[in-house]
Amino acid sequence: MQSFPMFIKTTDRHFVVVGDGEQAAQKSRLLMKSDVHIKLLSNDPDDELQAFIKKGRMSQVAGPITPASFEGATLGFIATGSPAADVCIHDIAKQAGVLVNVVDRPALCDITTPSIVDRDPVVVAIGTEGTAPVLARRIKTRVEQMLDPNLGRFAQAAGDLRDMVARYVPQDQRRAFWREIFTGSIWQKFKSGSERQALADFKTAIRDGANMTSQGAITVIDTSAGAADLISLRAVERLQEADEIFFEDQTDEDILELARRDAERSLLGSAGSAQPWPAHMCISFVKRAAQGGRNVVWLKNCMDSDLDALQADLTGSDDLSVEWLVQGQTKAKDALKSARS
Repeated sequence: MQSFPMFIKTTDRHFVVVGDGEQAAQKSRLLMKSDVHIKLLSNDPDDELQAFIKKGRMSQVAGPITPASFEGATLGFIATGSPAADVCIHDIAKQAGVLVNVVDRPALCDITTPSIVDRDPVVVAIGTEGTAPVLARRIKTRVEQMLDPNLGRFAQAAGDLRDMVARYVPQDQRRAFWREIFTGSIWQKFKSGSERQALADFKTAIRDGANMTSQGAITVIDTSAGAADLISLRAVERLQEADEIFFEDQTDEDILELARRDAERSLLGSAGSAQPWPAHMCISFVKRAAQGGRNVVWLKNCMDSDLDALQADLTGSDDLSVEWLVQGQTKAKDALKSARS
């Protein structure tokens, strides 16, 4: 990457927009999705910009543009529509030490504005480092179709209840709790229109959280294909849900890139060695890690393995769910041996 993706807090900050016409209005529309204050440097703003000013969404400053015009600004957006003016104002803004975006001039940009899918407070930003904005818009369309319009309001409701979750749900069970909230019946009810009932069920689930009994889960993902883009979508989901990931080969780095950043990662073998530990030792580590309701992924090259023996040893008699995502097939084995059954 030549650009680092991140989100900037906008509360109590101001951005500068420079320009009189449509380009400046386009940037302003985007910025007004946040609560940032916009300072418009313009001598003759068009009708849309004047309407924004009258509504109090931005303040106008006319006159010569100097480094002082950018004082205290977090970011600057230069959108005059004139290539020569853009270059001059860019130099002035840099004298003031402000990071800038110059419309349609990637070489002059410290920052670029992504295509945005807005389900506030859920926001997806899509960037191509200024190289292919049309592609970014195509991806945006696909993501818009993927995310339910009600997702933002549900996420906000969940955020409002986080303190309640912290009181009632044990810390080691919260990840499983939230996973169920965002994928189970409560979310299904909310997005289908039964919002009041969904939120009532949400609060009931929180109060029952202290009585939750979590089942550990192990997923074995076959890495024999040797490429991250050849593993299944289900395998990617499991990597995103994992609390701990075991791997046997340092060359699995591309696959590990698909995992949660904060998942624990453990090499089943000695650093610098091409040989993993014996199977019984690996199984012992993996099963122990899954105790207490944790989700564990084992990245394993199954090409030369005795899968029947491995499945029998891994399942054992523990209260664990074991899933096998093996190259060419998906073997989902609910190996639940519970005292409750």
